Amino acid sequence: MAVMVVALDQALKEAGASEQKAQAAVQAMADYNTRFDRLATKIDTVLAEVKAQITMLKWMNGIVIGGGAALIIKTLFT
Repeated sequence: MAVMVVALDQALKEAGASEQKAQAAVQAMADYNTRFDRLATKIDTVLAEVKAQITMLKWMNGIVIGGGAALIIKTLFT
């Protein structure tokens, strides 16, 4: 990220932007990237929660299917 910021700053200066405008643009880009980093972190957190819930649902389905199979087997053999 730091290399990208320096490269952008140098490119803007070479293109004729003033020091102040180049710094403002670099700061805006850094803020924009920070927002995306926070969003990515939030998405990862939500995804982990969803995966945990899916795992729990798989176990619940297994228990229900096992119970149903046990009742069917009990009915057939008694």
